[in-house]
Amino acid sequence: MALARYLVGKTLVHQVRGRRLSGRIVETEAYPPGDPTGYARPGLTTANAPLFAARGSAYVRLVYGACLTLNLAAEEEGTGAAVLIRALEPLEGIESMVRNRPASSVRDLARGPGRLCAALGIGLRHSGVDLTKGRLLWLERGTAAPRIQVTTRIGLSRDMHRRLRFVERDSPFVSVRP
Repeated sequence: MALARYLVGKTLVHQVRGRRLSGRIVETEAYPPGDPTGYARPGLTTANAPLFAARGSAYVRLVYGACLTLNLAAEEEGTGAAVLIRALEPLEGIESMVRNRPASSVRDLARGPGRLCAALGIGLRHSGVDLTKGRLLWLERGTAAPRIQVTTRIGLSRDMHRRLRFVERDSPFVSVRP
């Protein structure tokens, strides 16, 4: 849970053909060890191996056969846990993001985990990338400390009552307002 809170306000950067596409993280969701709804739940598999890697490793997953989501390994190596990056406030490369998600307003470009991956051009090839290394896809410090609101998770059919969703209070870029 600490990593999910910590990531709000940080900047996610994707270097694409010499251009920076970036956004300020405004919403995350934690999936701690043993979480019955987490992708690490079945234990280590070939598919979810990045969730058992060092903290900060990316796990990109195709959900419902329709969209990709970006998760980060959240614990020490060998322990499966994740933080889902749910929404960003676009900062740089907005023109490229609009090309990736035509007919979207700036507010809606990365408002939701699938939209976020589409806007930034994040694909399955990024699964396993260490976001702490600063190459291709990485995290940077934010510019201001956000006011964080903790809420229940969304988009789940069970364990929705758990307060594991962290949003920047009053941000218009969160996927669903608390």
